[in-house]
Amino acid sequence: MGLLLKIFIPLLGAALAFYFYSAPENFSEEMLRGKRVIVTGASSGIGEQMAYHLAHMEAHLLLTARTEAKLQKVVERCLELGAASARYISGSMDSPTLPQELLREAENTWGGLDMLILNHIGHSGFTYFSGDVGHVRKLMEINFVSYVALATAALPLLKESEGSIVVVSSIAGRIAGPFTAPYSATKFALDGFFSSLRQELIIDKVNVSITLCILGYINTESAVSAVSHVIPDTPAPKEECALEIIRAGALRRRELHYPPRAMGTMLLAHSIAPELLDSLIRSSYRLENVRRT
Repeated sequence: MGLLLKIFIPLLGAALAFYFYSAPENFSEEMLRGKRVIVTGASSGIGEQMAYHLAHMEAHLLLTARTEAKLQKVVERCLELGAASARYISGSMDSPTLPQELLREAENTWGGLDMLILNHIGHSGFTYFSGDVGHVRKLMEINFVSYVALATAALPLLKESEGSIVVVSSIAGRIAGPFTAPYSATKFALDGFFSSLRQELIIDKVNVSITLCILGYINTESAVSAVSHVIPDTPAPKEECALEIIRAGALRRRELHYPPRAMGTMLLAHSIAPELLDSLIRSSYRLENVRRT
């Protein structure tokens, strides 16, 4: 039975991924031309790549991250690529004043907002849970509470423009693997909050879309340095991932699974045979390389 599942689940997952992602959708880069977009976590990784794609699409950009020097370089590159405008505000996402500062800037500069892309994360090691509850609280503040605060601050402007919220999450927010307990908790929280909020907006007939992005292993510098010694898989390209996130947000899709085949397979396996999937995940890791802190 176990062998049959190992064969059947990947095949069915691939079939479902093909079904959901091969259907033609009317996406055009012109859909983002002139749109007013906030991108968080935009100084590196997927956020940086999203900024470059959006600049090429001639969007107006307001970028934020912790490191001002990196943000300056990203903004300069965005202007070179053709952004309608590009500016930044640096700051830590656990700051209670940053959400209002960002939204004031958007309103004063652009008179509104069309898309909010929530992408930032706090640092968390890939290791056994050490019992550090303080770290869990800190990570929850950055990875979850700040998302709620930014979305709450942005909703009045997004209601006016009938805009979109794009939440960059992870497969760790749907399937809890080992060595990611604090991080996984924050991602499960995102799923719960924004999935519930989506339904409330629908009930109230508010035309603001929420796209939840369920991402796998992506070749960002931070992800590769954190897990490559344990996970032998080849990471998916951050450039393509960034474009797929923008595409999903522009098309107002409920969810994005990227890379689609791998995520489709895992989600299907989790629904059919969760214990088998857990076992396969554990057996695929190089456990001897995991250090206790």
